[in-house]
Amino acid sequence: MLHTITLSFSSAPLAFGMPSGFEWLIIMGFGLLIFGKRLPEVGRSLGKGIVEFKKGLKGVEDDISQVDEQPAPQPRAQATLPGETKVQQFDPYTGKPIAPSTTEKESTHV
Repeated sequence: MLHTITLSFSSAPLAFGMPSGFEWLIIMGFGLLIFGKRLPEVGRSLGKGIVEFKKGLKGVEDDISQVDEQPAPQPRAQATLPGETKVQQFDPYTGKPIAPSTTEKESTHV
């Protein structure tokens, strides 16, 4: 019994599909009844929206083409550090600079 119920539901279409010619006429008739005198205003505003969309799309395409035409930036030369750099150390309790010991001075000059 369950098998026959599932077969009857599986043969039903999930969607009706696109309207055919006569159905489009009925839809346009309902649209004319609903919008009436405002239909030219609706068409005009729809046209302006399409024009603005195309202008925006053209602007984006121009920006992309300008970026593509620009030469690749040259890599900057790396700043070279001197061979020996001094780091000043501070006492964590007093905040005063610590003088380097003589052993540290000798090891850095070797």
